[in-house]
Amino acid sequence: MILSQAMKMKKMILALCLSAGLYPGGIIGVYGQENPAMPDGPWSGKVDTGSLAMNLTFNFENSGDGLACTLDSPDQGIKGIEAIVEAYMEDSVRVQMPSISASYGGRITRDTNGMPERIEGVFSQAGMSLPLNLEPGTPVRYRPQTPAPPYPYVTEEVTFRNGDVELSGTLTWPEGYDGKNGTGITAVLMVSGSGQQNRDEEIFGHKPFAVIADWLARHGIASLRYDDRGVGKSSGNPETIDIMSNMEDALAGLGYLESLGKFQKTGVLGHSEGGTIAFMIGGLGKADFIISLAGAAVSGRQILVEQNDRFLELSGIPDTVTASYCSILDKLLEYRIACKDDRNSDVADSIIANAGAVIPAYMAENLKSVYDTENRWIDSFITLDPREYIEVTKCPVFAANGSLDCQVIAESNLGTLRELLGNRPEDFIREYGGLNHLFQHCKTGNPTEYPEITETFATEVLSDITGWLLSLPEE
Repeated sequence: MILSQAMKMKKMILALCLSAGLYPGGIIGVYGQENPAMPDGPWSGKVDTGSLAMNLTFNFENSGDGLACTLDSPDQGIKGIEAIVEAYMEDSVRVQMPSISASYGGRITRDTNGMPERIEGVFSQAGMSLPLNLEPGTPVRYRPQTPAPPYPYVTEEVTFRNGDVELSGTLTWPEGYDGKNGTGITAVLMVSGSGQQNRDEEIFGHKPFAVIADWLARHGIASLRYDDRGVGKSSGNPETIDIMSNMEDALAGLGYLESLGKFQKTGVLGHSEGGTIAFMIGGLGKADFIISLAGAAVSGRQILVEQNDRFLELSGIPDTVTASYCSILDKLLEYRIACKDDRNSDVADSIIANAGAVIPAYMAENLKSVYDTENRWIDSFITLDPREYIEVTKCPVFAANGSLDCQVIAESNLGTLRELLGNRPEDFIREYGGLNHLFQHCKTGNPTEYPEITETFATEVLSDITGWLLSLPEE
């Protein structure tokens, strides 16, 4: 779990948060018309890993071929995962989700009229199992900052291309401007964090990019946010991405904004990995300004080690075990970088043994997977050092971190940024007290708090962003 959180930087991906596993015994049979029908519609429940609770929704629909189903993870903004109903009987149902190597099986409780009213079962994924009980309906989370129509500004569905990949997004014009005439306004391209995310960077019902776009529009600033490759309406294979391809997609979005000929300035606002990409684009001289929200200013290797150190600390792991784990992790990442094309699977065992440290078996397995798991994005991330881009950046920089960010540590990243940029009057660099990686007010910064926080994005940061943008001199 700790390794997966570190690798993803921000996003609690389905394979991590739903690491469950199962097949409940005794569920046999196939769908038959003789069984009372399952009503069409959503059935929802919450799977609890102990450190994180997440809603899941199964959407059932009766068709001529039997009972059809899809799975949604509404907390992550993921919808329509293919599901196959293997068995449906009067007292049980079993569903397979092959694309995420998961399954669900449960016993059906019916009311006095014979209609299903509850399913008590187990969700299975990655060889582990967790209880998951379903009831009719969809989960509702209170997210007061999420903008709702009617909007006092115009939005437009647009597409742009990076080679064979078509990326789909929302262009939001400033309040009072229809986008048809004139120039002179500022436009911001939004780049999401690691993991495949939709244009709103949706997680646990929060839509931070929608909130930011709304705030910008109400303060006279245009924005473009887009679905990542293979997500929503964007094409492309997520398995082929790395941090460079993500940067190239962002550059294509920036080029699209510039091609419209309606903006005096165009720049990048990125969060987490997107903030790192903002630094990269700034170093390439492709933006008029950059805004990095919890972006990494130090190497990806250092980010992963610092993440693990903080997560272990929050988990109550003894300091000596944490220090040993992180020391071994750093060495394994060093070897992974050096032996990218020819990794020996025995190296991890050797490094762990030679460290002379006693760590729990599950931690040792995590460390081995760091070295052995094939992942193109991880390889690109741990070899990246943003400092080579930051030190040549000429455009104005806005950079922010929360003091309780567990995924991109404020002290090391903002300290490095200040050292590299110097004391330039046009820059805005700030650590915000009491904010987490998502820029929410929080207690500890632990990602387990994300789902229960109603705030999506701190307004003091939003206010500083627009104030800084509007203060930039005209060209």
